[in-house]
Amino acid sequence: MSKTCKAVVFDAYGTLFDVHSVVTLADGLFPGRGAELSRLWRAKQLEYTWLRSLMGSYADFAAVTRAALEFACAALNLPLGPETADNLMAAYDKLALFPDARNALAALSGLKLAILSNGSRTMLDPLVRNAKLNSVLTAVISVDEVRIYKPDPRVYRLAPNSLDVAKEETAFVSSNYWDAAGAKNFGFRVFWINRAGVEPDRLENAPDIVLTGLTGLAGHLV
Repeated sequence: MSKTCKAVVFDAYGTLFDVHSVVTLADGLFPGRGAELSRLWRAKQLEYTWLRSLMGSYADFAAVTRAALEFACAALNLPLGPETADNLMAAYDKLALFPDARNALAALSGLKLAILSNGSRTMLDPLVRNAKLNSVLTAVISVDEVRIYKPDPRVYRLAPNSLDVAKEETAFVSSNYWDAAGAKNFGFRVFWINRAGVEPDRLENAPDIVLTGLTGLAGHLV
């Protein structure tokens, strides 16, 4: 693998960036309910991407994320005014990098590095800028280009096309098993980052390698 890998493509949300870093803000707004809100918000966010893909009814990730937030607050009986919603949405521009992410990217600096994300450019650009990853990444690729969400193969095809690297020479890294399965189905060499030690889904196209964090990734690729 080390001889043929030319690019490493990362999922953003949940892989490089901790979506649940919004809990601190959410807890301040809704004391004692932040973790509960974050979990439901994230679950519904993903569900809406899949539903919209199946229905052929694309809306960008910012709209999907706000709709998921509105649902989660309503379902949990949490009052969500416009200002509170705006504050929670703004937190997505400043999600925390996982502690192992920056060093892992640095260890792979000899390869083309990219993000391939469900996020819209209006969400990804400030996120990457806030984390100071602009100079580290070769490309930041959004599903906006094809107007459908992962795990549709058209999304994964964006990466080799953008990087001018064959899919067989591309490694894909995600903490989401469904995303890892989709990437493997497309033809990437896939690393699943299973930080929480969760049970793998019963899907075909299992990832090639399972890691508990990003720290060990470079050892498999360089």
